[in-house]
Amino acid sequence: AKMQKYLLYSAVEPEELPTLRELSTMEICKVWSGMSRYIYRQLLQKTAVEIGIGTFAVVPVHASVEEGKVLPVERPTFILSKPLKMFYNLESDETKIPDEIPVVQPDFEEIAAETHFRHEIVEQCVQETLLCFAGALRDNKEVEFSFR
Repeated sequence: AKMQKYLLYSAVEPEELPTLRELSTMEICKVWSGMSRYIYRQLLQKTAVEIGIGTFAVVPVHASVEEGKVLPVERPTFILSKPLKMFYNLESDETKIPDEIPVVQPDFEEIAAETHFRHEIVEQCVQETLLCFAGALRDNKEVEFSFR
């Protein structure tokens, strides 16, 4: 049911983003870099992280090397959730997370401890950012979300 809130029938109103309005851009970036490090650690342990709009996972892909040779490699990938893709009518490759990979939700307590924010702040900041992201998808805006 978590993902339901990112299927938007109307634009995101400023009052739906109280935490983002309180935080500075620096602070929001700090929360997300904590989130990013958390995801990175999980991926290193072959665990996928589901963040409401989709899942970060390391998936096996076949990379073409010289002379038609193909090399199996593992690549970190963000896989948009299916209902979200259908709802916003988005095109993207069908990527399946291998069954043996466990999928976890972000541990906001852990991220908060590391970034020195209260865990409610971290959780709300992440959810409101994703709401903005969904709002941009809804309004067909260009979105750039960069993760180290």
